[in-house]
Amino acid sequence: MTTTTISRIILAPRERQVLEGVADGSTLAAVALSLKIRESTATGYLKLARRKLYGVSENAAALAVGYATQAITRPEMLAPEALDVPREQREIVPLIARGMAAAQMATELKRPVDIVRRDGRDLLQNLKAQNRAHAITRAWQYQILTEDQVIAWLR
Repeated sequence: MTTTTISRIILAPRERQVLEGVADGSTLAAVALSLKIRESTATGYLKLARRKLYGVSENAAALAVGYATQAITRPEMLAPEALDVPREQREIVPLIARGMAAAQMATELKRPVDIVRRDGRDLLQNLKAQNRAHAITRAWQYQILTEDQVIAWLR
């Protein structure tokens, strides 16, 4: 399965800039400041981008769909062997990419929610990620999250 099996998504330049701005873990306020726009304007662009990206409601999901559909610039790949992420943490990456909350992930994985929350915190630490959106970027870089995984849940 490749991006040719789903429609290409074109974001407006500002929508793309705002979404790519949060990809490195920056706050929306910091992104707005760097783009010299109001935070409320940046929020509006982000909402428009998420709507175009299959109507996802979370920044992490928007980044996953954006990378998979090439609507935004994909981050530079890093050597996957340079990272040690346990299986339990790897299993939650595609669920974060889908925008799931810890309780939803726990149900999906048939694990206690407190364990899933701990795995999520540990995953952020292992990936050196600032937040869930940044974790998606880092997971993409280390090839823990792939285009095929994202496209599979978009279909």
